[in-house]
Amino acid sequence: MADLLAAPGPAALAVAITTSIAGVSRAGLEGGELVAHVSRDELLPVMVRLRDDPRFLCEQLVDLCGVDWPLRPERFDVVYNLLSVSLNHRIRVIVTTDETTPVPSVSGIWPCATWWEREAWDLYGVLFAGLADHRRILTDYGFEGHPLRKDFPLTGYVEVRYDEDRKQVIYEPVKLTQDFRDFQFLSPWEGMTTLPGDEKAHVTRLAASAGGAAEVAKP
Repeated sequence: MADLLAAPGPAALAVAITTSIAGVSRAGLEGGELVAHVSRDELLPVMVRLRDDPRFLCEQLVDLCGVDWPLRPERFDVVYNLLSVSLNHRIRVIVTTDETTPVPSVSGIWPCATWWEREAWDLYGVLFAGLADHRRILTDYGFEGHPLRKDFPLTGYVEVRYDEDRKQVIYEPVKLTQDFRDFQFLSPWEGMTTLPGDEKAHVTRLAASAGGAAEVAKP
């Protein structure tokens, strides 16, 4: 308990990361969370330091995910969420890359990263150097493209169905049975004139409004 109480806060951790770890371009609080931006080439030594340094002790890689910024030259962020169980803090590490430059795999530091790196490759097309298993993990083996890229078409490129005559699953170009339609409906509150149980009051309102209209029409 004393160690937890004595653990430095996020601001102090940000200063320690920036000043003592080579390869960190900047670190600070973003949205109340500690975020470190790291050079792609220095990712592995930075991660080892964050895991082993007694000031950080990030024993667990909780998650790894991608973010797509299509207008940037290095369009992808690869985001690592680290947890220190011993010191009760979290550190988010972000590196950037493009469609062809691989990011060093951290699966040798945290073996659980294999699954998440496969997911980032599958959904975003981010390559990982040193990843032993570069197969898709959520989409099918014959899937074309990477569905979480922001320029990926909403309909996809191919559709899959089971052909009863051929007795097999086949891939075909997407065929839309109808065009996209934009339905415009009134909300329940705008379209509803009488609430259940309020019929008498509604009739009274109609009569009052009709009487008012008749008064206005009188010369």
